[in-house]
Amino acid sequence: MAAISFFKPALFRKDMDAVLQTMVDEKIGPGEKKRAFIKSMSLYLSKKDGVALRTYLDAITISLKALNLNEGDSCALSVFTPTLYLDALKRLGIKPYLTDVSDDMLPSIDEIKKGLDQGVKALVLFLPLGLVVQDGDSYKELGLPIIEDVTQAIGSTFKGVKPGCVGDIVICNTEEDAIVSSAGGALVLSDKDEIIEEVKKEVNSYSPYIELPDLNASLGIVQLDKLDQIVLRRNTIYKLYFDEARKKNKVKVFGYGGVDFVPNGYGFSVVVNDRPDEVIQLALKYQVSLRKTFSKAIGAKYQDRYDRFPNAFPFLSRGVSFPLYPFLSNAEIQTVQKVIGILR
Repeated sequence: MAAISFFKPALFRKDMDAVLQTMVDEKIGPGEKKRAFIKSMSLYLSKKDGVALRTYLDAITISLKALNLNEGDSCALSVFTPTLYLDALKRLGIKPYLTDVSDDMLPSIDEIKKGLDQGVKALVLFLPLGLVVQDGDSYKELGLPIIEDVTQAIGSTFKGVKPGCVGDIVICNTEEDAIVSSAGGALVLSDKDEIIEEVKKEVNSYSPYIELPDLNASLGIVQLDKLDQIVLRRNTIYKLYFDEARKKNKVKVFGYGGVDFVPNGYGFSVVVNDRPDEVIQLALKYQVSLRKTFSKAIGAKYQDRYDRFPNAFPFLSRGVSFPLYPFLSNAEIQTVQKVIGILR
């Protein structure tokens, strides 16, 4: 049996046709499709408008600049946030204020409150592995401008509410491994006119090549159109993994359950009792590729700091993720379940 890849893009014939048609029309640069993609994503996330950019890092940087923070100010973000945010903060001379997570795996409000006396002027609310904010009012009451990153959460709901309802600015990465992919890029959206104006002003000050080409946007539009179909398949696989992991309560699963939460199946992660590298090697004997869950997160270099980040620590130090994407065959899913079943 061929090895089961950790990830494969969810590309259908309709996706390919949309990209090909853009090439046939000889309209591959930023234009009509880019604007249509922004409009579609804004409608889905209940935002007014925004911009579509070529890179995730540019989206983060422009979002931070739009908040008009001063050099030396601090921005709060949890250790589960991607390291790209540190790169953007460094570019702008803004200090990162790292927080642990609460039981819901989102930034600790108590720790953010402590940071208010230490120069914290903004909050990045990154939603990992399909999670959605359950108590948005508690974050809003902090009085900080909020950047909400829904990259891994789009398609999930909590009590019927979609992600993106807390942030003054919403970022959605549409890279190859995203739920909605344009094969590269990211969107920056808002429902506040002054922020939309500021974001567009920042984009206009850059090279025109910073905006997402129509070639990419055409793929993003079709992917967003079939989001429900993609999420249904992902969620079906997620539940099969979850049921296997919870047999005899053997391992801790990332996230939360309950009838109010409908996950998008972005990923499936557990805390293993053995060393992650050993578990990854064991899975390879079954031809299954695993990854450390937060290897690209800020907290990856704090895997030995239980004293600083006790709630995040188990997943930072021993979190392992399993293949989860729409094109997994039933036989492949059963093989992954077998690996989950032998975990201690």
